[in-house]
Amino acid sequence: MSEQADRRARQQRLLRVPVVPVIFFLVAPCVLFLLTSPDLTLPRIRIEYGPHDNPCAPKNVPPPPPPPPLPPPPPPPLPPSAAVDVDIDEEQRLPPLRQLTDRPYSLGPAVSDYDARRARWLRDHPQFPAFVSPGRPRVLVVTGSSPRGCGGTTDGDHVLLRAFKNKVDYCRVHGFDVFYSNAVLDAEMSGFWTKLPLLRSLMLAHPEAELLWWVDSDVVFTDMLFEPPWGRYARHNLVLPGWDEKVYAAKSWLGVNAGSFVIRNCQWSLDLLDAWSRMGPRGPVRDSYGKVLAGALSDRPPYEADDQSALVYLLVTQRGRWGEKTFLESSYNLHGYWVGIVDRYEEMRRRWAPGLGDDRWPLVTHFVGCKPCGGQYASYDAARCRRGMERALNFADDQILRLYGFEHESLNTTAVRRIRNETGGPLDADDEELGRLLHPTFRAAAMPM
Repeated sequence: MSEQADRRARQQRLLRVPVVPVIFFLVAPCVLFLLTSPDLTLPRIRIEYGPHDNPCAPKNVPPPPPPPPLPPPPPPPLPPSAAVDVDIDEEQRLPPLRQLTDRPYSLGPAVSDYDARRARWLRDHPQFPAFVSPGRPRVLVVTGSSPRGCGGTTDGDHVLLRAFKNKVDYCRVHGFDVFYSNAVLDAEMSGFWTKLPLLRSLMLAHPEAELLWWVDSDVVFTDMLFEPPWGRYARHNLVLPGWDEKVYAAKSWLGVNAGSFVIRNCQWSLDLLDAWSRMGPRGPVRDSYGKVLAGALSDRPPYEADDQSALVYLLVTQRGRWGEKTFLESSYNLHGYWVGIVDRYEEMRRRWAPGLGDDRWPLVTHFVGCKPCGGQYASYDAARCRRGMERALNFADDQILRLYGFEHESLNTTAVRRIRNETGGPLDADDEELGRLLHPTFRAAAMPM
């Protein structure tokens, strides 16, 4: 009995130990650590239902379509080396060089009896007359530039844009059509020769055009009022700025300028273009004819054939075939050499007025030897050329702006100023110059021939 009593006494003493405080003392630090630790996160559980397991999903609804794929990123710009690779690739796609043993080059299939065909077309389409009024031919002004943008200068493309705007202004004033090309129609006829296939294509596509007037991209019309005396050329098919003595006596390749000329839409002109173009295919043919031209003309080095020297060569060696229908014009500036012109514009304003077309107020200022796009073949300093072109374009533009009451502050800036206040009766003034420039159909009837 005594042993059982002692066992009960020991159990009672053990049960009196405080269990709850001990458990709290052991568990509390762990809980506090879990709640305050910034790096310890408890796992999260998300329950997803399939289309047949979700009790809240609508019935018979197709699953949403997948999101569209993101567009691919734009390609990075070509580095300079890659641009050179593009040039090489285009060069490789050109046709093989024509050899001297190949058939002579031709602009296209021979066109026969073109004058009769064109006369019949004009008779069948009276709404497109070749003469817009008695003695006044329909004129198509043709110009162009390279298919590529200017890579050698920062503002070359802007200069070309202003030069084209100048030609558009002149054509609008005189009621001429204008065609601008930046495509090489025949890869064999590159460089200066590009104009020949273009002129032939336009002749055949526009039988209503009586005359086509080619002007280089670096030509600026600086007399917006003057118009060539078309009646003077009624018996001729080609009008070139030039001099008989320099061409036929001196046999100088500088006796004419092929940057601005007028050619009639007729069989004779198609035949001339075909004979002219045979000296132009790039490669051995052009190089070989360059030597021929150097031997036949008095002052030409033996580099590859150019279009101007080739035309002089045809006139000199086949005068009876081509010279009789060619008019060499020197009474006004169908081609005005820019070096002796651009610094005299202020004097011209003081002494004369537009409408003369000659050295007093030149019809054309031609920037021969300048390269608006830059390049290694420029003959003059780029800054000098750019300054001259800026002055010529502003000088021409002022003749248009004055009709609307504005002009440039000077020929050396594009900034303009108002020179005439607006009135409530703008049509009451008897302004002869305004009428002649803005309404070419009015002045056509009184145009001197």
